[in-house]
Order: sequence, then structure tokens, then C-alpha cells
Amino acid sequence: MGRTVGGNRARRVAKIRSAPLARYLATLLLPLALGACLENEETRTTSFDESVVQPFPGNYRPETVAFMRTYLNDPVGVREAALAEPVQRTVGGRVRYVSCLRFAERQADGTYRAPRERAILFINGRLDHVLPNVGEVCEGAVYAPFPELEKMTR
Repeated sequence: MGRTVGGNRARRVAKIRSAPLARYLATLLLPLALGACLENEETRTTSFDESVVQPFPGNYRPETVAFMRTYLNDPVGVREAALAEPVQRTVGGRVRYVSCLRFAERQADGTYRAPRERAILFINGRLDHVLPNVGEVCEGAVYAPFPELEKMTR
């Protein structure tokens, strides 16, 4: 009733022949698409114009407490907490505001290890991430007591 058998067959054959090409293109393009999703230390913070002057992180104290609540396994019982006001430092070839933090956390057995330092990086005025190995970044930091960290609860 108006359907041509030969026309349908030609369309089916064309679909079958184009399927390997589509799979081949998908196989080639998939790694490129996934590679664009990957982040590393060099590419993770390039989503803004580098020439823009970084704003001072005005809420650095409450942001630090909020982050440390999730960063520490047991946020209760932190001692000897001290925080340096954010200063501009070059980290990874880029100028960032960095605040240095020193604290001693309670271990699972109830003892305390020696205080350790962390560098907190701020991008666009917001806490971005913490560097566990501070090295030269916190050299010469002027620490002030940080009682908010010592008063943390779960």
C-alpha cells in the first residue's frame, strides 16, 4: 500500500554502514572529551582572568573554621591553633592570597602530636584549597591565636 520494499532496504543498509564510522569517531573523541574534564594543580584555577587583582578574603576566619570541620577526622579538641592574616604570595606561578594555619589535633588515642602547618589558598576571595606542605609559602608568617578553631564541635 504505497510502501516500497527497496527504499526501506536502502535506508537500513545505509544505517548499518554508518554505524562503524560512528563508533570509530566516538572511540576517537571520547578520550578527548574526558581529558577536558580532568583537573590538575596547574589547570584547576584558570577559570578566571589572571590579570584581575585578587580580592582580599574578608571571611577567611569563618571559612577556615568551616573547612577545617570537614578536613579533620575529629574536629573536637584542637589545641595551639594559630592563624596568620592572608598575604599575597606566589604559589604555582600565580599570585594568591595565602593564610597560614598552625594547630595540634587530638589523635584517636587521645594524645596530641606536635603542631603542624597548613597553607590555605584563596581565589577570588574564597577558600579554594589547603596545601599540606607549606615550605616557603608560610615562611615568616605572623601568627595570632585562633580560638574559633579550638572551640569546634562535631
